[in-house]
Amino acid sequence: MENNARTMLADAVGATARDPLKFVLLAFPWGSGELAGFDGPDKWQREVLEDIGRALHDGGTSKAICQAVASGHGIGKSALVSWIVLWAMATCPDCKAVVTANTEAQLRTKTWAELAKWHRLCFCGRWFTLTATALISSIPEHGKTWRCDQVPWSERNTEAFAGLHNKGKRVLLIYDEASAIPDTIWEVSEGAMTDENTEILWLAFGNPTRNNGRFRECFGKLKHRWTCRQIDSRSATMTNKEQLQAWIDDYGEDSDFVRVRVKGEFPRAGTCQFIGSDIVAEARARDLEPDQYKLAPRIVGVDVARFGEDQSVITKRQGLKCFPQKRLRGVDTMTLAGIVADTCQEWKPDAVFVDGCGVGAGVVDRLRQLGFDVVDVQAGARAINPSKFANRRAEMWAKMREWLLMADIPDDAELDADLTGLEFGYIPSGALQLEKKDDAKKRGLASPDGGDSLAATFYAPVVSHADAETMRKRIEAKRYDPLEW
Repeated sequence: MENNARTMLADAVGATARDPLKFVLLAFPWGSGELAGFDGPDKWQREVLEDIGRALHDGGTSKAICQAVASGHGIGKSALVSWIVLWAMATCPDCKAVVTANTEAQLRTKTWAELAKWHRLCFCGRWFTLTATALISSIPEHGKTWRCDQVPWSERNTEAFAGLHNKGKRVLLIYDEASAIPDTIWEVSEGAMTDENTEILWLAFGNPTRNNGRFRECFGKLKHRWTCRQIDSRSATMTNKEQLQAWIDDYGEDSDFVRVRVKGEFPRAGTCQFIGSDIVAEARARDLEPDQYKLAPRIVGVDVARFGEDQSVITKRQGLKCFPQKRLRGVDTMTLAGIVADTCQEWKPDAVFVDGCGVGAGVVDRLRQLGFDVVDVQAGARAINPSKFANRRAEMWAKMREWLLMADIPDDAELDADLTGLEFGYIPSGALQLEKKDDAKKRGLASPDGGDSLAATFYAPVVSHADAETMRKRIEAKRYDPLEW
């Protein structure tokens, strides 16, 4: 009886080899358990699955099936990616698949976490073993040939994309948050599109954060090769309509932020990413000699955690050099103040900038009580140059972005994600506005605590104690003998 059930399931799944929508409707317990209240994919998801099925029926081995979806936030993109992966693997023996994303964190915490959920719910999920980095056939002898791998992209290591061949069978390549994937990775991936008599699917999803690059070209000069869709978040069933309207109210209906995060339209500016990944990558690779920064003022910046999942971060910066950060979870304000005090006593900084918003005020007060000269950082305060920046936080980050062009920062993936994750827009006056922390979190990013800690070191100009003493002596000299000037 059990063997008959297995055979029936295998036959039913096999019948969906060229019909991914039929597979999705069959493979999951719609209407019950975790899926109570859901009768299947959303309208836009159905249309993408139908497009793939139609292309497969129309000659899916004669040319690559290329689909690009630019969307607003929260429409169910990761769920669709998971369904397509499971369909592709379950309906073609020895299918070879690769999923990549804009960052390793996106792959691990969003894409792969969603795949884990749907793998668990899938009626044929036991056919495959899900690891931290791969979905692998449960048949031991097929473990190396029937698999989907999670591969973070790297411009220095493109072999995983160059070697994506599977002649006579099926190749699946998925880009998640495709706008931020460099052109070099797209170019190398083209090599996988050349196998004859092979089902090749290349799918690119993401918020349209850049108005240049290969993802943008899918909707422009390469549109003849790609089936393209742009999804407004307001048209999707599962999105939080109140939050979307709040963004429209905060940033403006026609702002780049709303165009990208709500409407699924490409921005008018070159990119909504405030600090480019290339800038941070070069700063991580840079290795300055001590002579290049040792005479500069020593500065400490502290970002204070507001919620349990956030981190308090202590940053030491001297000129163009940022030293490894200290990240702390679950510490109270008094403990944090003590750790900052120890850091200051050991390193003797010329200035200490502490995030004094909310609970951070307690850290500022305690450090001052201990005798430290602390600057209370108020990120929401009026900018020094209000015609250019909406508030002090945008101004600090802008100074940090300029500094990064020549800086040496730790080779730290977490700091990298903090620096490159935030986006920006403009308020009606034309002043630059940085994306709010809460908004970044709502689209799946961790709070950029390390980035804010480093940015705090740019809150105000700093001179070293030695320079300050020299200036004091010059002032005293001028007071008594003007001719010395």
